[in-house]
Amino acid sequence: MWEFDVCVVGGCGHVGLPLGLVFADRGLRVAIHDLNDRAVALVRGGSMPFLEQGAGPVLRDVLERGLVVANDPTLAARSRFVVVVIGTPVDEHLNPTFHVMKDLFRALLPHLSDGQCVILRSTVYPGTTRKVHEILRKSGKAIELAFCPERVAEGKAMKELVELPQLVSGCSNEATRMASELFGKIARQIFVMSPEEAEVVKIFANVWRYIQFATANQFFMIATDKGLDYYRIHDALTRDYPRMAGLPRPGFAAGPCLFKDTMQLAAAAEHHFSLGHSAMLINEGLPEFVVKHMKARFPLSDMTVGILGMAFKADSDDPRESLSYKLRKVLDYEAGAVLCTDPYIEGAGFLPVDEVLGRSDALIVGTPHSVYRGLVLPEGKPVIDVWDFFGKGANLT
Repeated sequence: MWEFDVCVVGGCGHVGLPLGLVFADRGLRVAIHDLNDRAVALVRGGSMPFLEQGAGPVLRDVLERGLVVANDPTLAARSRFVVVVIGTPVDEHLNPTFHVMKDLFRALLPHLSDGQCVILRSTVYPGTTRKVHEILRKSGKAIELAFCPERVAEGKAMKELVELPQLVSGCSNEATRMASELFGKIARQIFVMSPEEAEVVKIFANVWRYIQFATANQFFMIATDKGLDYYRIHDALTRDYPRMAGLPRPGFAAGPCLFKDTMQLAAAAEHHFSLGHSAMLINEGLPEFVVKHMKARFPLSDMTVGILGMAFKADSDDPRESLSYKLRKVLDYEAGAVLCTDPYIEGAGFLPVDEVLGRSDALIVGTPHSVYRGLVLPEGKPVIDVWDFFGKGANLT
């Protein structure tokens, strides 16, 4: 009856494409629908639109085996499973918005029919799955709905999709059964729970990471304000001491998920989530903290400052919500000039790394890309390194 086993809607992005490739690599008939024509053309031509470990050869192989990639919503109509990777964003007031999901399903519903199973895959505001289920119910069509959140690290998705447990929840027993059947083809282990449980499991995981980073950043700020070498302290805290093994190093904690999901949880808790709001203030305040200490040490207004790395995390080409851009904004106001470079991102005005090294009076490690390990840093030039990437401390005291 069905031409495809799975259609991934929004399937050329960081969440959908690795999933589609893993399904196709396991022998399922997969279609990918995406509105981004540029990404569709790249994927259809065998090129990944972003960095993902091990994805290129798999993409080219499954294209030869019949993977279909197009800006074509009718692909959903021809698929037994429809996986939707659109989440719920937050607006300018840091409140979750449901209209993106509503608009998507208004456009998608004409292409859905009885017997299909729709699976929400991206992080959603608690209660969203039930709201989407009501939209499907009011359509009069017998469509099952499940929520199976992604839990992978960007750039390592294809590896983690087959190694990590998959969470499966459904709005009916049949939805749970169907979703378990699908993800059972790739996952070693499946946890079945209610949609509400699965929604908060996903959000709690991201918020916990954000709070961990905030703890590390707050410790770093306190030590730096007192003129102490935080990395000597961190080493003493963690070396051969298992109870502190989970303390991350400080750094610019950002990206498209952690901040957003912390604000979604705050809204779900009716804004009685002071821990989350405090984490946001700490993490988002790190760029200003760095610049404040630079002003205290250097004649910053007369200096050209170079930022090494603009992606939101190391070895990624994803600039979304990267605090390197916030750092640039603060420096645009405080410094004489700002130069930016990144080996994976083509940004307006970005320069080659050698030019940034040569022209800058001071450098800041914005993103600790592994390719920077081999850089020969100019002698005597200050390098502000909150990550301690080069092993010489943050250089803020």
